[in-house]
Amino acid sequence: MSTWRKSSYSPEASDCVEVGHGVGIRDSKAPATHLPVSGEAWSAFLHLVKVA
Repeated sequence: MSTWRKSSYSPEASDCVEVGHGVGIRDSKAPATHLPVSGEAWSAFLHLVKVA
């Protein structure tokens, strides 16, 4: 089981994107469902977000 972390940029505790090491990403409103993401894909996503 992974430890999930909520985004520090979310305005409300219930409206968050969460990240779990080695697991993926999920919406805090639907924690039973997550999207598996590889480390490489996550790094590429973060790079694109920072550039934009």
